[in-house]
Amino acid sequence: MMSQEQNDLLTRVGPKTGAGSVLRLYWQPAALSEELMSARPVVPVRLLGEDLVLFRDNEGALGLIGRHCPHRGADLCYGRREDNGLRCPFHGWHFDRTGQCVEQPGEPEGSRMHENIRAVSYPVVERNGIVFAYMGPGDPPPFPALDCFAAPDSHVFAFKGLWECNWLQAMEVGIDPAHASFLHRFLQDEDPSEGYGKQFRDKAGNTEMPMTQLLREYPRPDIRVEETDFGLRLISLRHMKDGRSHVRVTNQIFPEAICIPMSSEMTITQWHVPVDDETCYWYSMFTSFGKPVNKTLMREQRMKEHRLPDYAPLKNKRNNYGYNPDEQASLTYTGMGLDINVHDQWAVESMGRIQDRTDEHLGRTDVAIMRNRRKLLAAIKSVQDGNLSTLPMRGEAAAVEAVRGPVSIDAIGPTDGWEDLWPQADRTRRAACAWPAVI
Repeated sequence: MMSQEQNDLLTRVGPKTGAGSVLRLYWQPAALSEELMSARPVVPVRLLGEDLVLFRDNEGALGLIGRHCPHRGADLCYGRREDNGLRCPFHGWHFDRTGQCVEQPGEPEGSRMHENIRAVSYPVVERNGIVFAYMGPGDPPPFPALDCFAAPDSHVFAFKGLWECNWLQAMEVGIDPAHASFLHRFLQDEDPSEGYGKQFRDKAGNTEMPMTQLLREYPRPDIRVEETDFGLRLISLRHMKDGRSHVRVTNQIFPEAICIPMSSEMTITQWHVPVDDETCYWYSMFTSFGKPVNKTLMREQRMKEHRLPDYAPLKNKRNNYGYNPDEQASLTYTGMGLDINVHDQWAVESMGRIQDRTDEHLGRTDVAIMRNRRKLLAAIKSVQDGNLSTLPMRGEAAAVEAVRGPVSIDAIGPTDGWEDLWPQADRTRRAACAWPAVI
């Protein structure tokens, strides 16, 4: 259990909060690139409790500025997109993508008042379908050479979804290897050959066994956690009856992302990004080591479960997540359909908007959750002490840019020598990759 003070420190994300100060030192997903693919590429963004507007100016460059006009607070999401910026319809004040006011057409001729008016603004960059923002002090850190950034656009598909809960409990479900044997248990196994674009539908390792069967039959993983330059590596061992072991390698990328295997050829890098204290988006990059991603199919699959423009899930607490007791008796452990995102969503939203960790009881399978909380608390203290060099991926630029991978893979082989099994499986996959997937 933890104290209420510690729980607040880890979960609150405002500008001067503990966790909020740490998160602002890293690039944060702010929007999908597809949200700007319209005749008027201007979208509202609420990120880390701040209301912003993201737009592409007439030259194609991106700007992220405060949503409310510094004049009298009108909503700049309705601004006129002209002259390489946004013009407030209220009084015509014009702002460029840096937030600088460059014109006040209603003020007296020759007035220079606009030179002293600047809206909040943050640097933004696009990477393989996601627009990232840096909201912290000083220069932003470089991007690491993670697989999702190193792969060409043809091999990456990006999507997002809204969850009505705090960012930390959303992220923690991704570093909990034991839950998949229960929350995502299928009582009937689908044909793995028909599972493209769906998680846990592939064959397990190099076998003919569906992944759903392996998770169901071996529910007690031996979980090892290792410190890495990017955060934590989780190794989950499921020892099988025939003398072999299933090795699943997943990762926590500090401070709020995970990287996990989706299938034999695809991984998922997923950020859990605070909208505010009580709401978050997950942003996923699906990265293929094999063929180019079928983006049309993967988007169609996910749009069957989400609505626009906010990418909110159609199944939610207002309709009981589609819960069906007959399905729970015969098809899935939850009775909430075949989309495992809905299962995760129910689990983390049912904890409450902000989980009360003063009343939880962690077990041995929660080792990664405990380790990550300690890392986050240490990072908060480092920021408070002004010692940013000790933070993961916030040291020397060359060291940050050198971070690669991380390895995320499922493999099955002899229990003796499992330590070499997963690195070799990853090397084999990377050697056959169509793009330079070098580690």
